[in-house]
Parts: sequence; structure tokens; C-alpha cells
Amino acid sequence: MLADTSLHTLYLQAKLFRGLADPSRLAILEALRRGPLHVSAIVAATGLSQPNVSNHLRCLSECGLVRAETRGRFVHYQLGDERIEQLLRLADELLADTACGVRACGNYQRASR
Repeated sequence: MLADTSLHTLYLQAKLFRGLADPSRLAILEALRRGPLHVSAIVAATGLSQPNVSNHLRCLSECGLVRAETRGRFVHYQLGDERIEQLLRLADELLADTACGVRACGNYQRASR
């Protein structure tokens, strides 16, 4: 049996990955990889509706994955930590080597694209 602290860490990791598992949240994080954006720019970059983007930004903000900065009349969002970009880059690299296996995996719902 895992030690309590290890079990706690596993639950936190699972919670993090559940937060990243939503395609809309990943689309927002991908858009923010290029730099800070305001909500309208995120909507344009992702094709998601404004209410959907706002809801996901709230979730991502509460988890510390994005942060907001007010600039005049606009709130600009950016990745909450530079390691998020590294995590997304590592996912890209991993998929470059394992995409066929991931695509063939029947354990999870197939992505729409």
C-alpha cells in the first residue's frame, strides 16, 4: 500500500490531469502558449463561445493554470506557470512517438479530430 503522502500526491496529480483532459481547456492553454490574450482573442483562436471560454478560464484560474492581468479595459490571461508550456511541449513530443497507440486506445473517448 502506498504511503498516505504518496496517495495524496497521486490524487492531486489525477486532479491536475483531469483538469487538462478537457479539449476546451487544452485549446485555451494552447492559445496562451503564444502569449497573453484577452477573452475575445481566445474566443477567436479557439472557436469556442465567449461564455464557454469564460467558464473554462475561471476553472483554469482557480487551479493556478492561468493568471489574469488587467490592462486598461481588458483582462489578459496567460499561462500561470512556465512549466505548463513545458508540459504541453512534452505532450507534443510524446505524441509524436506514440500517436498511433494513443489513437488506437479504446479505453478513452475518442477525440473529435
